[in-house]
Parts: sequence; C-alpha cells; structure tokens
Amino acid sequence: MPDIAQPGRTLPADESPNTDTRTYGPASTPTHPLATAPVGTPPFSVDGFVREFLHELNTNQGVTLSRSSVNDQYLALASTVKNYLMARWLETNRKTREAKVKTIGYLSAEYLLGRQLGNALLATDLNDIARQGLELCGLDLPTLRAQEVEPGLGNGGLGRLAACFIDSMATMDVPSIGYGIRYEYGIFRQTFVDGRQVEQPDTWLALGSPWEFPHPEAAVRVDFGGHTETYVDDDGRERCRWIPAWNVLGVPYNYMVPGYLNGRVNTLRLWSAQATKAFDLQIFNAGDYAQAVRAQTFAENISKVLYPEDSTPQGKELRLQQQYFFVACSLRDFLDNELEEGFDLHHLSERIIFQLNDTHPVIAVPELMRILMDEKGFEWEEAWEVTKSCFAYTCHTLLPEALEVWSTELLGRLLPRHLEIIFGINERFLKEVRAAFPGDEMRARRMSMIAEYPEQGVRMAYLATVAGTKVNGVAELHSQLLRDKVLPDFSQLWPDKFTNVTNGVTPRRFVRMANPKLSELITDAIGSNWVTDLERLKELEPYADDPEFQARFSEIKAWNKKRLTDLLRQRDGIDLPSGHLLDVMVKRLHEYKRQSLKLLHIVSLYERVLSGTLAVEDLTPRTVVFGAKAAPGYRMAKDTIHLINKVAKVINADERLEGRLKVAFPANYNVTLAEKLIPAADLSEQISLAGMEASGTGNMKFALNGALTIGTDDGANVEIRRLVGDKHFFLFGMSEPEVAELGAKGYTPGSYYESNPQLKAALDLILSGEFSEGDRHMFDSVVYNLLHQDRFMALADFQSYIDAQARVEAKYADEAAWTRSAILNVARTGYFSSDRSMRDYLQRIWHTTPMI
Repeated sequence: MPDIAQPGRTLPADESPNTDTRTYGPASTPTHPLATAPVGTPPFSVDGFVREFLHELNTNQGVTLSRSSVNDQYLALASTVKNYLMARWLETNRKTREAKVKTIGYLSAEYLLGRQLGNALLATDLNDIARQGLELCGLDLPTLRAQEVEPGLGNGGLGRLAACFIDSMATMDVPSIGYGIRYEYGIFRQTFVDGRQVEQPDTWLALGSPWEFPHPEAAVRVDFGGHTETYVDDDGRERCRWIPAWNVLGVPYNYMVPGYLNGRVNTLRLWSAQATKAFDLQIFNAGDYAQAVRAQTFAENISKVLYPEDSTPQGKELRLQQQYFFVACSLRDFLDNELEEGFDLHHLSERIIFQLNDTHPVIAVPELMRILMDEKGFEWEEAWEVTKSCFAYTCHTLLPEALEVWSTELLGRLLPRHLEIIFGINERFLKEVRAAFPGDEMRARRMSMIAEYPEQGVRMAYLATVAGTKVNGVAELHSQLLRDKVLPDFSQLWPDKFTNVTNGVTPRRFVRMANPKLSELITDAIGSNWVTDLERLKELEPYADDPEFQARFSEIKAWNKKRLTDLLRQRDGIDLPSGHLLDVMVKRLHEYKRQSLKLLHIVSLYERVLSGTLAVEDLTPRTVVFGAKAAPGYRMAKDTIHLINKVAKVINADERLEGRLKVAFPANYNVTLAEKLIPAADLSEQISLAGMEASGTGNMKFALNGALTIGTDDGANVEIRRLVGDKHFFLFGMSEPEVAELGAKGYTPGSYYESNPQLKAALDLILSGEFSEGDRHMFDSVVYNLLHQDRFMALADFQSYIDAQARVEAKYADEAAWTRSAILNVARTGYFSSDRSMRDYLQRIWHTTPMI
C-alpha cells in the first residue's frame, strides 16, 4: 500500500473537538483493495474492520476517505465499533426478556460516562484491529480518539459511581437498565477569566453523538399540574384521578453498556424532553414567531441542563420537573416495554428492583403507587405492598442541606396527586410509629415525612427510607453515621433495613484503560484475570520488595507524568516541572472537602520562604494540581477557586522558588483529564473533615494507580488505611467523635489563628494583598469565613495536616521506601472494585444473581 499522509493537523489530546470539519484526510483515495470490497463481514479481522470503516465513512458520513474530516473519520470509527456491539446488544435484550429474570433499574440523575470509544474498544478487544486497520487507511487511532467529546451528563462522584456500576453489572452478566436524563448541555464547561470561574454551555452534542439510538416513536407522555378529583368506578368503589394541566414528551435515547469481553451489552436509557405540541402554525403565520415555539422551549428546558441553579423559585421548580420527568418515563418504560403482555403486577418485585441513587429519583415512589391505584385498579394496601418491595435507597451524604426537602406548595402545584399519596403514606407510617413507640409523640414528629418548619415540606430521604426494602450507606463509617446520626429513629424502628455497601470503581476504565503501562506490568506479574477479579492484586505484594519490579514501577510513574505534562501543555498551556512530588487534589469544590486547607498549606510554604524560616533548598520540589468545579450559585466555592488561581499565579512567577514549588489548576476537570492525571499522581489529597465525606471514589482510583493518600479518617479512607496499613497512609486530623466533641464544646476558629504562628502568618499573607495585586479586601469572604465560621474546622486540623505533610516529605526523600509503599497501595486496594460493590448489592439488597 502506498504511503499516505496523516490527515489534518495533530489535535490536542484532550476533550476539545476539532471544530474545523473541513480538515481533510489523505490527499488521495488509498488503493487498498478493501476500499471497494463488499460490506457485511464483521470486523473480526483487520481486513473486515477496514471494510466496515470505509462503508460507514461512505454511507453514513457521505464522504470519501480523501475528502473526509477528522470528525467524519471519528464518527465512522465510532459507528464501526457500535455496529460490532449492536448484535450482542440485541441478543442480550432477547435473552433477558425470554429468561424473565429480575432486572436492576438504576435510577440516577447523573451518569458521568467519560469518552465511549476507548471503553468500547477495550470491552470488545478491538484495539489492535482498529489501530492496524486505520493505519492501512493512513489514519491514527489516538487522533480519532481525541476527537470524541465527553458526554456532559454528570457532575462528580455520584455520576461517576453510576457509570462504574452499570459497567460492572454488564461485565458481571447482571441484567440492568440505567435510567437518567439526556442533558442537552450537561453541567457546564468551566473556564477561568482572571482566575474566576466562568460557566460556559457544554455543547457536547454539537458535532454529533454516534453512541446513541434515539427512539421518538417510543416517546412517553409525562403530565404536570392540574388537580385531582374523586369518582366512583364501575364496581362502586371510590377512586381518584389526576386531571393534569399540561404535559411533555420523554423521548428515549439508548446507549449500549458493554461488558468486558463477555458478549453482554446492557442498556443506558436517557430521556429528552419535547413538547407535545411544539409548533403553532397559526400563531407563527400571525407573526408572533417566539410565541409559536413557546411550548417547545418550555418543554425542552426540562432536559436542557444538569442541576439548574435553584436559588430561585423557578430553578427549584425546574429541578423537581426534571426529577419527576425522568422517573415517570422510566417506570412507564419498564412496565409497558420490558414486561410481557398480561404480566401480573402483584409480582412486580420478581422482575425489577429500582435502585434510588440518592434522593433525586425518590418521587418514583408515589408515581408507582399512582400507576398501580389510579391506572391498574389496585387498592391502597396491595399497591403499597408492591411498591415497597420494588425500591431500595442509597444515601450519598451526611450533610443535612443535601437531603432534599420539597415544599408542599410546589409539590401540590406541580404534582397534586403525588402529594396526596405522600400524605397517605405518611399517615399510615405514623400510625406504625405510634404503635411501636406509644406515647412518644416527639418521635412521631421527628420521623414524619412532612416537615413543618421553616415551611411545610416533604423530606424525600424519609420517604425513601420508609418505602425502600433496604437503605445503604456507601462506606463503613458513613453507614454507621447514617444509622446513628442521620436516620437514628428509623434504624431503631427497622434495624435490619440498614446495611452498608462500600463504593468501588471500575478497574477497566481507571486502571486497564487509564494506565496501560501499569496494567501491562501487573499482567506480566500475575496474569490478566485481575481485570475482572481485582482482589487478585494481592498477588503483587511480594513484588513490592523486588528491585526490578520497583524500577519498572518507577519508570511507569515517570512515563505517566510525562504523558500528563504533554497533555496539560497542549490542553491548558501549563508546564509541569520534572522531578517533582505530584500532589493532587481533584474533586467537586465544596467547603467540607477543604480545598481551603490544602491552599493554606501552599500559602504557608510560600510565606516561610518569604520570611526566611524555610530555605529554598530545603523545600521539597512539589507541584500541586487542583481540579474542581463550583456550583454556579455557590459563592464561597467560587471565591475559593479565585483565590487558588491567584495564589498559583504569584507562586509560579516567583523566581526565588527556583522551580521548587508550582501550583496548577487546569479548567474543566472531567473523566478524560482524570484518566491521565490519576496515574501520574504521587500524593492523593483526601482531607475532608471526619464525618462529612460519605465515601469518596477518587481516593480509590488514586490508590489503585500507585498514589499514597494523605487523609483524615473519613469515608472510605478508613477502609483504605486499614487495608494498606498505617505505614503506607498519611493520617492526620480529628476523628469523627473528636469533631463532634469539639462542636459540642463550641468551636472558635479564631483561637487557632491566634495560637498558631504559622497559620496566622499564612492567613495574614492573604489579607496583605500579596495575591491580589495589593487589594487587601479581595479575599475577605474566604478568610473571614475561616476565621469566624469555619463550619468544617480547617483551622482546627491545620497543624496536624502540616505535620503529616512533613512525614510525606521525609518519606518521598527515600525513593525506594516511597515506591514500595506505592506498590503495596496497588496490591492491597483490589477490594475497591465496583464489581465487589455489585456483588454486595446483589447479596444484601437486590437478592438476585447474574445470568448464567
């Protein structure tokens, strides 16, 4: 085959697409004989792959190879791989329906999927075939993979966990359907202007989404508003019906979820909102063009953006619309399309259990009751028996403000029938409480689903707890605190209802795909079965003392750092120094996660250099990388981002540091960046206040990729530390009981400022205007919040954190000891596979098994 020029310019290997759709491919059509070969051979071979790829390029993109853009080539490649999965997907659906087995309906407002092409190639073992086939066409697989835009369907850990779980269910042959929303713009695309976060629309669909199957013919009608009325049915029974005021359509978009090398392909079904009457021709012809499409605009707002700003009444209403919209579509879809005709819904729990991923989907409980009673003719008690056997609830938080409470005024206006049902559930539930605890009226008031102050509202976590077959936390400590502090009355009433399932992450994406060289090293040592049996990583322990293995491990870490450096230079214009301790803190920006504590450590190091108490040559070479988005309406979080960027600008420009301290904050942290950043990290910052973090999954990803953790005894840190050992984990800070004790005594952050010279100097340096061009008040909000409120006790843990960082530096100075600890972190954290999490759900909550 003749030499063919590589197509177009080289793209930065980040999530940014090549928007120039006329960046052409090879200058001439290749003479490979398969360019004109017949279509139809599955791509089990390189020749078959080339045939399918060229067919997709010609017929779906409508271009020849010589006139194709990079985006054309990516879309054709994605379609080729998708076609390979499609037969397996259809066969999976057929077998599941015929077997009439129990399905897991995973209800989640978020799915932070990451790019799909690499995962699909890995799951189908097509990487080598695709690479060789594209080379025959003069194309480069990494260039086409870089063209893919990450789906904007999630925000943080909650959404990434959902994506890990559906990956594991497919890999473990568990029948499941993930249900969610197809957000047109996702959360937002983060940019920085003078260090401040600015939100831009995340136009992830702009250049096409080849991984989805839209089915407008299967749209579901979803009703809102109106009123209810009673009537007498043909059997003389008094019934209730809902007379809605308006409605929208939910259009399903199916995504394939392939299992790893097992032929199973499950489904992720996302719903897009459309108007039932999208266009009024009479109004349009009268000249009022905006009014003619008003219904369409109003309806489509529902699936426009993930987590719309809810500081306004309109924002709150839109959020509730979103939540009801997707669960109403999902329940209707399963009942109408996944069950055979004539199925007896009294046995519904034999065929489905809906897992409520946090409180967002809990409105599904009264929705199922409404369907069973108002549409299927069930009496209350039989409908309730079915309903409470079909749901389980995962609580992902300990923060009271994160446990949703919807005002009864809003619920009654938007979903009047559902509010009636909720009141009915609560009335019957409180009778049970009063019978179990006679004379304890205060307990009944505490447990009521209806909060009376500051306004009457429905406590959605309480509704989920009452309706769910099981309630689980997501780490051992979190589950204990959930029972003891968040829902103690409920755990006393139903102790067997509460359980724990510690979170996990998929090793396919976050080790096998994200860290290919480490994966190769592991496979060389213990074989390849670890990819689906992660606890086999224990077999690596003897290698921690093997000098040759240590050397290869260190080389891989250096290669990952170089790969990250190249990416950040292209993606963000950030240059990372070589030879530095790579200290990483990436997670949603929230006060309880304490990015402010990490920032105080950086400022303290800088202040000590300025004041002469720390010689530059004694400063451990360190690069700190932040990655975080702040909710658009979260002022303190956005001010913290601004301060981090301003501190970074000053420190990075200070020649006195001689390249020994650098701070980087690449914008728009996402799964694509995580896959490069996590394998490169040396130190993982997991520093939330003890008792605040539910679990964390970033902590697991870092440990599995050979980073050591500095952290508090919080969330899954507790289990990580127990598994890897105290010598290989940098513990600091108060324990949860100590936090509670300090809070009870009365926490005064100012006293720590006054009594700790190092802390005082750091805060004073910020207040001096050093990082704000001399403006002494620019960061008053951050500093005074720490000095006078400090809800999450960063100042109380400051000195312990500084001491732990000193232990980090001492250990990092001993390269062999650090490498040994890093290897042991990998070897001892196989427990944190999402496959193990799924086994726990299957045994403890769902009471079903994989298909055989």
